[in-house]
Amino acid sequence: MTSDNDTAPQTVVRLHDVRKEYGDAVALDGVRLEIAAGDAVAVMGPSGCGKSTLLNMVAGLDRATSGSVHVHGQDLAGLSETGLALFRRRHIGMIFQFFNLIDDLPALDNVALAAQLTGTSARHARRRALELLDELGVAGRRDTYPAALSGGERQRVAVARALMNRPALLLADEPTGALDSRSGEQVMDLLIDLNQIGQTLLIVTHDRDLATRCASRLVELADGRVARESSLDDLERSA
Repeated sequence: MTSDNDTAPQTVVRLHDVRKEYGDAVALDGVRLEIAAGDAVAVMGPSGCGKSTLLNMVAGLDRATSGSVHVHGQDLAGLSETGLALFRRRHIGMIFQFFNLIDDLPALDNVALAAQLTGTSARHARRRALELLDELGVAGRRDTYPAALSGGERQRVAVARALMNRPALLLADEPTGALDSRSGEQVMDLLIDLNQIGQTLLIVTHDRDLATRCASRLVELADGRVARESSLDDLERSA
């Protein structure tokens, strides 16, 4: 017989009473957040509310002053800086507003590098990179350098790179912020498609349309605290 615990979704992110101080400034103040496998959660709030700090905590790019951060079952406080870097490469995909592609590598090599850094052979890395570029509709641009790609193409290459190691969690920091409206719509559709096939998403954005279209839950921060959490159903009822 299968118990309820056997069928319950795995918790991919758990923040418990997370506080982050920068000198006298408090960026996060007792934040609690859980994200289950397959969830799509958007974090919103005014500038300076702690959105970027929260993302950095989950990515292991910054450490909590107090409280705990668990991602994919790992207590991030227990990892060294080298361990955190390796954990990110293996388990976390990241999409940035300004793409963060390597200018002197063509699209295919930008994507393949993510797997090579975890020890995958160049041949296997390039094969998977090409598969991802094909799935994202930019395989024909595999030999093109970032400067010659449109904004939408660059973000699709960046998404391919983020998915390269089949991450447990995909983090998106203002993923449509540097795109025109048409490219932004395409990236939103892509995030929706990824979530529908089971990819867990945590999105930080100022764009309420992105949040309501791509997320099943909205977390609103104010002054470093969770001010409100809403499900997509709540948002639709209040629209």
